[in-house]
Amino acid sequence: MDELTHLNSSGEARMVDVGQKADTRREAVVKGRITMKPTTLEQIKTAGLKKGDALAVARVAGIMAAKKTPDLIPLCHPILIDDVTIDFDLTADDSVGITTTVRSSGKTGVEMEAMVSTSVAALTIYDMVKSVDRGITITEIYLETKKGGKSGVYQRK
Repeated sequence: MDELTHLNSSGEARMVDVGQKADTRREAVVKGRITMKPTTLEQIKTAGLKKGDALAVARVAGIMAAKKTPDLIPLCHPILIDDVTIDFDLTADDSVGITTTVRSSGKTGVEMEAMVSTSVAALTIYDMVKSVDRGITITEIYLETKKGGKSGVYQRK
């Protein structure tokens, strides 16, 4: 059985020491989906919501969330993020697809930053449209790809 990396010899939580690891180019891509009524999606597409442009606000919220990940996930390292991009897929009739890409050159990966970013972008869309559609569902948040570090490349099948 592999050693549990986030526990010390006494079984107490600890942050993993990454000091000896080499800096490498890291990238993580996370996808998510938020499903709603077609009429709600139409208001998002036309920026016709009372609160404003839901996608613009969600994009900024997702970028901010990536930078705040170590404040939210207890054992995540604060890292220097090189780039965060959030793209929205509006081709479905009743949902918004979210794809977040986070890049860094450092000692530890950016999967959690991409996960938190996608989650907060979805939550922000919910907040922007909840007054017109309370039946919204946030689903399918998952790691699509990751590159860099000792474990190399991961591609979801």
